[in-house]
Amino acid sequence: MKRIAAKEAKNRFGTLLDAAQGAPVCISKNGREVGVMMSMPHYERLCGAAWERLTATMDALGEEASANGLTEARLEALLADES
Repeated sequence: MKRIAAKEAKNRFGTLLDAAQGAPVCISKNGREVGVMMSMPHYERLCGAAWERLTATMDALGEEASANGLTEARLEALLADES
């Protein structure tokens, strides 16, 4: 991943935008990595992939709970129990 200092990113913002269209660019300040600039399509793919992983995890947990005997009625009872 290409890296650029925050001051240089500020001074060459147009160039940074162009570079981010090809691949994400890491921005550092005082030697610390503080952000990443990426294209909108890359960001959308990244968010979509995270959402797909979350959905798959939730589905797997639901199947495991069901296989272990957890029903909607039992879940409601557990959630209603304040003890």
